[in-house]
Amino acid sequence: MNRRTTPNDRSTWVRSPARPSGRLSRVLERGATPVGGQFTRRSILKLGGLAAAGSFLSSHGVRLVNAQRDAARDLRMWWWGEEEAPGLHQWLDDTWRKFRAETGILVQPTELTLDEVMDKFPPAATRGDVPDVLFLWNGIYHMEWAWAGTVAPLNALVARDTLRRSGATPLSEFEGNQYRVGLYYYGFGVMYNKRLFDQAGLDADTPPRTWDQFLNTCDRLKAAGITPFAGGSKDGYWGDWYLNHTLIQQLDSPVEALNLFIGNLDWREPKYHRHWVLLDELARLGIFNQDINEWDLFQSYELFADGKAGMCLGESSYLPQAQSKLGSENVGFVVMPVFGQGKMAGRPITDSEGYGIPTQARDPQNAARFLEFMHRKEQVQSLWSMCGQIPSDDAFDRSVILDPLMRTVYDQWVAGPHNLYPGNMMPTGFYVDVVLVTSRSILDGKMTGEQAAELAHQAAEQWRLANPESIDTFTKWARSLGL
Repeated sequence: MNRRTTPNDRSTWVRSPARPSGRLSRVLERGATPVGGQFTRRSILKLGGLAAAGSFLSSHGVRLVNAQRDAARDLRMWWWGEEEAPGLHQWLDDTWRKFRAETGILVQPTELTLDEVMDKFPPAATRGDVPDVLFLWNGIYHMEWAWAGTVAPLNALVARDTLRRSGATPLSEFEGNQYRVGLYYYGFGVMYNKRLFDQAGLDADTPPRTWDQFLNTCDRLKAAGITPFAGGSKDGYWGDWYLNHTLIQQLDSPVEALNLFIGNLDWREPKYHRHWVLLDELARLGIFNQDINEWDLFQSYELFADGKAGMCLGESSYLPQAQSKLGSENVGFVVMPVFGQGKMAGRPITDSEGYGIPTQARDPQNAARFLEFMHRKEQVQSLWSMCGQIPSDDAFDRSVILDPLMRTVYDQWVAGPHNLYPGNMMPTGFYVDVVLVTSRSILDGKMTGEQAAELAHQAAEQWRLANPESIDTFTKWARSLGL
């Protein structure tokens, strides 16, 4: 789920050898033969109907038949994650190359931007122009599509063993069907710069665990002329991370979060909006960089990685990149310091990224083959060796993790008791109307914690009244999760 990262210069691209584009169709209209003789059905149809196609076939014969056959075996794949997990691109390149060598099937990849992860697929499904393999955030970010019938259940497509060990988490399941396979785990927490802790006279090997310790740490960093905490709330996504790091501390189960989001519980109850009250206090104490609302979420990573802030909300998937910039000995990672009294307080939050198959996929069988290929032992292990990402597959041999910090992440965030990401159960409308708004407004001094709670209450009530049929679906989902 978690909407993160910023657009980049590789928003859409296709690996060599390139398939026909609009430029190629213009070449065909002029009657020329493209380099390499590569064509697609669409290019042929642009020649002007059956008669033109017949004439073209008579002149190009077997070459075109072979090209059509090869094009039919191509898989289109939409992927995301390079900003979150630097190095992922290299691993995917290796996987696409090996899959083609074994099967003869070319994977045509398109890299998605943050906004495209959620925004691009629904209109594509309406047009019937979908990829064969689709990147999916966890929980509600693909379950709403599954309920709408645009993402296919994988039970009859993907091998049962792959589904079982892929690490999709229970939030990819509904009433006995699994709609996604996992790929890599990432834990949520607070990254901190040990070198800056040392400069402030803090014990870098004993990071803050309680809220009082956290406030004291911020005071010491600030007194040493160091920005205590880096943030970037311009795009609203930092507010998502802050909410989920802190709201969870007042909850006893993920279902409690779901009932808040759909209006069965009241945000105006003090324990359910204390996190926003505390954010208001932190802003007034000057804990954050002054330009926090001028930076996007992942730009705050840059501030931290440049050594300009003591702490930063982060994911374990970014830790290898932070270590490469700051030095492995200078980066720490800790669970968000605790203020809450809920049963979920103090436990790490862990999620996984993954992939599914659209219902309208052109070649679901070979798409399933590719998902299974991604989970072969060799590819699972190389996900760590190539880009330092922790595979979500149960077959992963953790003994290859030699870095002390990443071994700790595996032991605590993956193998140890951990929480699901509660925001993965949040209706999209609530996310847009509340989560992307509240933190930025509080940081701007335009909203108090209590006012944020009132906005959340009203939004949840409006959602429940407007979507009575969805209440039953969410209730069934919670029941099927066994949480």
